[in-house]
Amino acid sequence: MIEGLIGFALVLVLVFMRLPIAFAMGVVGLFGYASETSMPAAISMSSRLIIDTAQNYGLSVVPLFILMGLFVNKGGLSRELYQVSYSFLGHFKGGLAMATIVACGGFSAICGSSLATAATMSKVAMPQMRKYGYHDQLSTASIAAGGTLGILIPPSVILVIYGLLTETSIGQLFMAGIVPGMIGILFYLFAVRYTVARNPEMGPAGERTNWRDRIKALYGVWAVLLLFFVVIGGLYGALNVWPLNLAFSPTEAAGMGAMGAFIIALARRNLSWKDMVEVLLETAQTTATLFSVLIGAWIFSNFVNYAGLPTDLLALVTSFSVEPMVVIFIILGVYLVLGCVFESLSMMLLTVPIFFPLVTDLGFDPVWFGIIVVVITEISLITPPVGLNVFVLKGVLGDVTTGTIFRGVTPFWMVDILRLLLLVLVPWLVLFLPQSMR
Repeated sequence: MIEGLIGFALVLVLVFMRLPIAFAMGVVGLFGYASETSMPAAISMSSRLIIDTAQNYGLSVVPLFILMGLFVNKGGLSRELYQVSYSFLGHFKGGLAMATIVACGGFSAICGSSLATAATMSKVAMPQMRKYGYHDQLSTASIAAGGTLGILIPPSVILVIYGLLTETSIGQLFMAGIVPGMIGILFYLFAVRYTVARNPEMGPAGERTNWRDRIKALYGVWAVLLLFFVVIGGLYGALNVWPLNLAFSPTEAAGMGAMGAFIIALARRNLSWKDMVEVLLETAQTTATLFSVLIGAWIFSNFVNYAGLPTDLLALVTSFSVEPMVVIFIILGVYLVLGCVFESLSMMLLTVPIFFPLVTDLGFDPVWFGIIVVVITEISLITPPVGLNVFVLKGVLGDVTTGTIFRGVTPFWMVDILRLLLLVLVPWLVLFLPQSMR
C-alpha cells in the first residue's frame, strides 16, 4: 500500500511541475512496476499495453464520436438549437440564459465535449444576451455551466474513456447519463431563476415569439433530433423493431453518428475541403492525446494494482467497520478537493484505477459510480481556481474577467452539489434505464 501511495504522490508532484498527465502516470507506473518486479518486466508490460491499445477495436469509438462532434460543429447546428430554445424561453426574465442552457444540453447530445460546447455556444449566445442587456456575470455563467453537460449527456467521450478504463458497458453508461443530464438542465434553470429573482436587472425579458415562428424554429433542428434518435435509439434497442430491426454496438453507433453528422454538414453546404482537412486533423490530434493519457493511466493502474493499493484500501476500510456509503462520501470529498486543482480528464484517470476496485468490492454498481464520477467532474469544470470551462470562455471572449465568471457560476455549482447528493442517495435515477437493457 505504501508504494502505491508514494506513486500517487509522485504523480501529483510531476503534474504540479507541469509534466503532462500522460507522461506523469506513465513514468511513475513504469518505474513503480519495475521496483515491484524488474525493469524488463515493466518495459514488457508497457510495450504490450501500447500495442494492445493500437489494435483495440473497441477504442475506435473514441475518434468516431470526436469526428461526429466536429462535423456537427461545422454543420452550424448550434445556432438552430439556440434559436429553438430562445423562441420558447426568451420572453421570460432570464429567458435567454435559460435558452442557452437548454441549447447547451441539446448540443451536448451530439457533441460529447464540454469545452467544445462552451466555446461554441459562447459565440452564438453571448451576442444575443448582450443585445438584450444581460449582465456578463449571468451570461457567461449560463454558458460555462451549460457547457459542462457535454461530458454527461450521451454520446460522451469521457464516459467512453471511463468504460474502456474499467471495462464497463459503454452503452449502459450512455443510457445512465440521460436522466442525470436532464436533471442537470432542470437544476440549472432553477439557478437562473434564483439569480434573476435576486436581481431582475441581471437578465431582462426578451421578445415573445409567436407559435408560427416557434414551429419554424423546430423544423430547423429536425436533423439534430434524428441524429440523436439514431445513435441512442440504436444503442438502447429502440430501433430493433420491424421493419428496421437495428441494434448498434457503441462503435457502430459512433460510426452512424459520424456519418450522419457528415451528411448533415454537407447538406447544409457548411463543409469545404479546407474544413474537411481541419476536422480530420483535429480528430487525429485529439485522439492521439486521449490515447496517450489512456495508456499512461493503464500503466499506472497496473502498478497500483500490483502494489496492492486497492486491496489494502479495502482492508483498511473494512477494519474501521464504516458503512459503504460513508466511504463513497469520503471519495467524493477527495474529488471535490482534487477538482480545485486538476482538470476533469486528468482527475478521473488518476483516481479511477485506485477507487474503482474499492467501490465495486463494496458492492456498488460500476455504471452508477461512473455517472457519479462524471457529475463531480462536471462540478470541477466551473469551480475555482482551475474551472476549465471558465478559462475557455475567458479565452474566447477576452473582455470578461475570470472573477466575473466565477461569481456568476456560484449558484450553478451549488445546485450541482444538490444534484450529486440526489444521485448518490437515489441510485435508481441513474440505473433504471441501463438496467432495462440488461
